[in-house]
Amino acid sequence: MAGLKFRVLLDSKEQEQVFRDILINDQDNFESFYKAILKSFDFKGDQIGSFYMSNENWDKGHEISLMDMTYEDDVKEALPNVMNKAIIKDFIGEPDQKMILVYDFLKMWIFLVELIGYTKDNPTNPEVILSVGEAPVESSKEDDLIFEGESTNEIYDEEEDEFGFNDFDDGFSDEDISDYGSYDY
Repeated sequence: MAGLKFRVLLDSKEQEQVFRDILINDQDNFESFYKAILKSFDFKGDQIGSFYMSNENWDKGHEISLMDMTYEDDVKEALPNVMNKAIIKDFIGEPDQKMILVYDFLKMWIFLVELIGYTKDNPTNPEVILSVGEAPVESSKEDDLIFEGESTNEIYDEEEDEFGFNDFDDGFSDEDISDYGSYDY
């Protein structure tokens, strides 16, 4: 048994680096790691999230989710896909193994996780061994469903297509609709 040292970088639009180095037992599961990461950034942990195994290009691979999202008909994968059943050491394939943690799928907090070392120390609980930068307030990020720089009103001001309609325009005015009278349901 060994300790694994991970660097967890919060991906943000700010120019300052915010990261935590976390030491965790290689026999621990991803749920324990998930909770340690969120606690180290002062996040409440009341939203769902998923780890994605990654490569040197930070591409998303195998998903390990907080809750079991499979159906009975789904083919069972060789590797577990739920955090409380997935043991960290079983997913370490590279000396600098990379993972992506997505937390709160509406706000899309992204954490880039990289294995940066091994220790003989075998912690019983995950430990934050280095903390750099001040974490943003969890509620400070807007939902990613609204594009950067847009308000909800600006979404409806799309460019017109070749027929003079935008994506939210059916071509009828309120007067046109009132000509048809009311509908009884």
